[in-house]
Amino acid sequence: MDHSYMAAMEEMDSLSDSSSIGEAVSGRGRRRRESDEDDGIFYIPERRRSLHLDQTPMDTSHWQYVEQAFSPALSYRSMTSEENLSNMDGEEGSPTRLQLRRADSYSSCYSLDSDDCEKIIPKVKNKDESATEVSDTPVLKHNPNEFKHPALTVEFTFKAICEILRELSEDHLLFFKVMLWKRYPQSFNTPPQSLDLVDLVDRLLECYNLEVSLQITKTLLESIKERRLVKLLQSLCLRNEVRYELCKTLKKTYGEIDDDSATQGERRPLDDFFTKLDITSIANNGPNVEHEVRTIDRLDTNSSNPVEQISTKDLISAERLEKTNVKLALITGVAGSGKSMAIKKLILDWMEGRSHKHVTFMFPLPFRELNKFKDSEVSLLQIIQTLYPETKKLRDYDYTCDECRVMLIFDGLEEYKEPFNFQHTSLLTDHTVISTLNTIVVNMLRARLLYRGIYLVFSRPRIKSCIPYDTSYDEIELRGFSDPEKDEYFKKRFPNPDQAARVIEYTHSSKTLRIMCHLPLFCSLVADEYQCIFKEQGLQAQLPRSITYMYTKLLLALIGQRRTLGASPWGPDNGGDFLMVLGKLAYNMLEKGTLMLNRYEWEAHELDNEEAVNNSGLCMVFVTKPHLFSHEKVLSFIHPTMQEYLAALYVFLSFRNQGKNLFEPPLKEKFKGYFKGQKPMELYKSAVDKSLQYDDGKLDIFLRFLLGTTLKANLDLLQPFCTPSPKWQSVAEDAAALIKKRIKDNQHPNRIGNLKCCLEELGV
Repeated sequence: MDHSYMAAMEEMDSLSDSSSIGEAVSGRGRRRRESDEDDGIFYIPERRRSLHLDQTPMDTSHWQYVEQAFSPALSYRSMTSEENLSNMDGEEGSPTRLQLRRADSYSSCYSLDSDDCEKIIPKVKNKDESATEVSDTPVLKHNPNEFKHPALTVEFTFKAICEILRELSEDHLLFFKVMLWKRYPQSFNTPPQSLDLVDLVDRLLECYNLEVSLQITKTLLESIKERRLVKLLQSLCLRNEVRYELCKTLKKTYGEIDDDSATQGERRPLDDFFTKLDITSIANNGPNVEHEVRTIDRLDTNSSNPVEQISTKDLISAERLEKTNVKLALITGVAGSGKSMAIKKLILDWMEGRSHKHVTFMFPLPFRELNKFKDSEVSLLQIIQTLYPETKKLRDYDYTCDECRVMLIFDGLEEYKEPFNFQHTSLLTDHTVISTLNTIVVNMLRARLLYRGIYLVFSRPRIKSCIPYDTSYDEIELRGFSDPEKDEYFKKRFPNPDQAARVIEYTHSSKTLRIMCHLPLFCSLVADEYQCIFKEQGLQAQLPRSITYMYTKLLLALIGQRRTLGASPWGPDNGGDFLMVLGKLAYNMLEKGTLMLNRYEWEAHELDNEEAVNNSGLCMVFVTKPHLFSHEKVLSFIHPTMQEYLAALYVFLSFRNQGKNLFEPPLKEKFKGYFKGQKPMELYKSAVDKSLQYDDGKLDIFLRFLLGTTLKANLDLLQPFCTPSPKWQSVAEDAAALIKKRIKDNQHPNRIGNLKCCLEELGV
């Protein structure tokens, strides 16, 4: 290579030093006269003295002007030769590949009169001389019927060639330019040695199509013995094709969502729906304690520390990775806080090139899908190839090389029920090694599965730590919507602005509903409900005022999610037992005025924390700081109003299913039940009278929920948890009459406001 390099450099120097106007006859830059290939093809006769020596203009009327011949038309041919296949080390063939051939022909030459009357005359060659001479310029063949992969775009080709050429040393890059000029002079008006890398690639893409530009680059790299860069260019093309196919697959699941406002089966782009989420840079901020009636002091959690608001684009971003080298992030959020929506947004932004440009491949691995592998031995590579078959084209090297980043997104860690034994589970750092699913998950939580891997784990708050103590990771929390985003969600959800305005107005009319809309799941339930009402009754339809109805919808939605976790169904006989246990706990905490339980307290209540936190999603755990240097893990309901709702549900079901009036002393309640049985109105009369005793209003929202259970719409929703009873048909009217009487009596003037809210809850 040294001899050819020196010869090419001498050629370039002589051209740049001795070129003249006369030599640049062709506007597209023909080969210089000193070139080895063209030596003897052209010669320039001695300069003749002009016959017109006077000052009069030269008569040119008799001149014959001949247009310069165009360069031979380019032809292209796509093929995958054995040599190309061997270069890929056995990889599956990529459509982005070409082969160049040389030809024995050269361009036709024409006799032209120049401004100084010089004439370029072709020198006649004999047959032997022509036969032995071969041009350095390859003829580019192209099959017009060849399939062009849609992943091959101008943007990719430009970036790929630039990336490859940046790997060249300064001398090799200059030699690349020399060879490009020597073999393809028709591409440049002047020698390309003065062009910077961007202009060089830009000019190459102007002259040739994308496939040929890649093949020219590959051919020249081979000529300067840069086999490593040839393989790298081939790898870039292959990864680009796999990424394109992967994005097509992901877009079906993560790029669109069902549109309930449209015809059945129609989907809308996620960007039309997505609303910014409240994501904090630290976790353990505790529940949202905003309340319509009660004043709840701030909890001793991380919320007292400065919290940075971030977006999905900031989750292990390139800047964060470079600064900290932390490759694992645990993103927690209560049920319905928007984790699934955040994952969709993260993936869509990556597919569209709006974020995480340092990531080559992004693989969502939901635990719902991973659990299918729990009874078999498998490797991480097999899991990825099973869920995403288009990745079978990739080689093992593509998962581990420095220039290829892979992000694994594990969604729903709470759905994985196996224990994490970090001390005795073997280390696993090879994605091709066959092992158990538990070994793979444990090593994922160690951030050791892939050397260049990035790991995002989404989960509900967990009772037990799921990250080993010796692993560095970011702990991030999703908290749903902030106030401005609540309205923004409904504006995006309802394409009709009048409908959106009505729903927003309705949520503002009830402070409890407005507060609870911090959960995207709750917003979705509200939107679904009123979407159906608008379809059936039109824009002027009367929207229901019952908060009990929407909280019951939320409970049923969480139960529906619980079933997907593999938990047993709830009903009057089995699952209802746990709901009663949780409701009893909520009722006792409400009477005591407490929001949290420490570990010893929830163990004393024999509460199945796994069921309460991970399965049902009705509770959450977080860390408090009762003292300066102490930390304590506590349990609470996802919101104080959810605690009040479950307490009311417990009181209602105790009476409906067991005939117990929890507001009566046990002996008195037993005595009444023995003689004549309890009437439903006795329960509600006791509840109203008891709530009026608390001037701080700690039972106000509880009373609204309890009265809401008398409505037929709510009774229908709660039917799976209730035993049949004919006594409840007129309870709502009787309860409304009781409330009106208490308002008229006016014995508790400061409680009149809540009694009026109770009438609204009853639909009066």
